[in-house]
Amino acid sequence: MEAFRIVEGTAIPLMEANVDTDVIIPIQRLVGSGREGLGEFAFERRRYLPDRSDNPDFIPNQGPYKGSGILLADENFGCGSSREGAVWALMGMGVRCVIAPSFGDIFFSNCFQNGLLPVRLPIEAIRRIAEQTEESPGNARTTVDLERKVVITPRGETIPFAVDDRKREAMLDGLDDISLTLKQADAIAAWREQDRTERNWAWESVV
Repeated sequence: MEAFRIVEGTAIPLMEANVDTDVIIPIQRLVGSGREGLGEFAFERRRYLPDRSDNPDFIPNQGPYKGSGILLADENFGCGSSREGAVWALMGMGVRCVIAPSFGDIFFSNCFQNGLLPVRLPIEAIRRIAEQTEESPGNARTTVDLERKVVITPRGETIPFAVDDRKREAMLDGLDDISLTLKQADAIAAWREQDRTERNWAWESVV
């Protein structure tokens, strides 16, 4: 997956709670689809008018927010069904980081497997970022720095966030769980040989 270190830009203030995965990507768009090309269907029901033109009332469609890599939300973002396509769709529309007070558990895990950083911050801090952004959207820059584990608001306030060390290192290196396991290939092979010697009976049916 694509490595994540720093993303900056005008944060999208989608300050809503309980945004579920069916809102992010309708299930019918995942039937027979891979991860490529899902970006145009992210938030499809709210993002487009009946003629498929952009809905001007939908915040991510508005000038300074369009294509931003940072999305702000309220509690329980990504709740609902265990839909990895929700992460793919968000990334397809340009989002690399979602900042919210809490996330749906499966969505949260899927983010780390695909290179989208979920950052938990108190709602008061997120509201400050949203307010500072809305004051001057064209000039407001928010920075998310995974190496330093901080969010820098448009006014320069530095807010630390917690992230699991193993997940952080994996994202910095662009590695999912399979890639992390393969880094230990030599140690795994050595264990197999040692165990085959010590417990040969357990390996008799293994090719």
